[in-house]
This record gives sequence, C-alpha cells and structure tokens, in this order.
Amino acid sequence: MFRFVLLAIFLGYAYSCGVPAYQPNLSRVVNGEDVRPNSWPWQISLQYQGTSGWGHTCGGTLIADNWVLTAAHCISSTRTYRVYLGKHNLKNEEEGSIAISPEKIIVHENWNSFLIINDIALIKLSQPVEVSDKIQPACLPAEGAILANDFPCYVTGWGRLYTNGPIADNLQQALLPVVDHATCTQRDWWGSQVKTTMVCAGGDGVVSGCNGDSGGPLNCQAASGSWEVHGIVSFGSGISCNYIKKPTVFTRVSAYNSWISQKIASN
Repeated sequence: MFRFVLLAIFLGYAYSCGVPAYQPNLSRVVNGEDVRPNSWPWQISLQYQGTSGWGHTCGGTLIADNWVLTAAHCISSTRTYRVYLGKHNLKNEEEGSIAISPEKIIVHENWNSFLIINDIALIKLSQPVEVSDKIQPACLPAEGAILANDFPCYVTGWGRLYTNGPIADNLQQALLPVVDHATCTQRDWWGSQVKTTMVCAGGDGVVSGCNGDSGGPLNCQAASGSWEVHGIVSFGSGISCNYIKKPTVFTRVSAYNSWISQKIASN
C-alpha cells in the first residue's frame, strides 16, 4: 500500500520509483565492480563533519523527494551529518550531485545496539531534492514480502574494497543472492542472532557488504522491472568482510512498512 503512496508523490515528475534513467550493468560479477555511473540513483552517501572536513560513514536510500532510509547504527547524536545525492565518485566534483543537511533524523525507538535489532532510521531532508536522471527514489517492497532463497539482489555502496582495505572512490555493486531464513539461522551460519525482521544475502566466502556499506540498500528487481530496496545493510562477520556462512545481514524493509509510513505521515 505504502509503495503506491510513494508513487503518487512522484506523479508530477517524469521519473518513477525504482526505474533508473541509466540501467545498471547486471553482470554476474560476485566480487564487486564499479557501477555504471548513476545507475543506482537512489544511493546516497551519509557523511559527517570531522576535523578535516566531510567524510563518508554510511550508505542510504532515497525513498521520497525528502526522505532517506538508512541504518540506526549509522547515527550518532554527537555528529553533524549531510546527505550527498547523485554521487558516483566521492572524491570528485560531479554535475548534478547535491549535499543536503537533515531537517530531522528518526531512529527506531526500539533500536537495540547490543542485539542489533530494529536497525533502521529515517532522515528527513531540509529541502526536497529535485528528481532527475541522476537522483531518483527506490521503490519499497510490499508489506511482509519475503524473497526466495538464492533470489539475485545487488548490494551497492562505497564500503571497504576488502577486509581492512580502503574505502572505494567509485560506487561499487556486487551480486548478493538471498539466503533464506531457515538456512541463515542454522547453528553454523548466524543462528539465533538473525531474526524474522532481517534478511541475509551472500555468505559464499567471496563477496559481502563491508565497513562503509552500512545503511545502504539491498537492491532487488521486481517482476515489473522496477527496483525495490528489500534490505538495509546492518551487520556482517567481524572476522572478515567475506567470511563463508556469514552472509551480510540486512534489516528487512518489508517488516517496517507501517513504521516508515507512520513516521513520514507524522513528520
């Protein structure tokens, strides 16, 4: 239901949610690659102000012209943030990109950093962004939607290129197939740490999300061809960024449709 509300918001624009102007290159690369510029136009860089300027800390997803979805663990009350939209390379000045300060940041009221549950937050931008060929919203999945085991999704972000490696300059993408709940909760996988409000993807020991990808989207293509954000990068193995049987764990967006709609409606 909420997905259609979001679509209605954008009826005044030539762009609809989840349909990029520049189609992503959907190769079967599993160890990460530079994306086609602006092919994931809902991807944002969440940046904080440090002593030497602004630095990337997390990813996020534009879901309306003034709302961004990210992870609760990305937010600190002691930091000043900005949201950078329309970016491909974090170091270069790029035409069509824009940095906007938050008007309000809403962390889930039941976020628990010890259990890593309810790892979701919303950022209301201080001004609506102009939707363009480089900046577009993603669609939300239907409430309660569960993806099948091995469903092909893509993780995107500027996270570390490998364990303890450098942050990527160019936005990266990698194929990350879904791991169903029954598999992911097996004792030698994540066990009881994974809840039904989460979705796992990867775990083949080749590719996963890594530090800096947190808060970013798990992009999955619907039968209609539009892209939906089914997950928010939450946690992974502390041993390695691509440890076997330790897939990246995402907050499952379809478990929070009502929370998202309620917060947007009341703010």
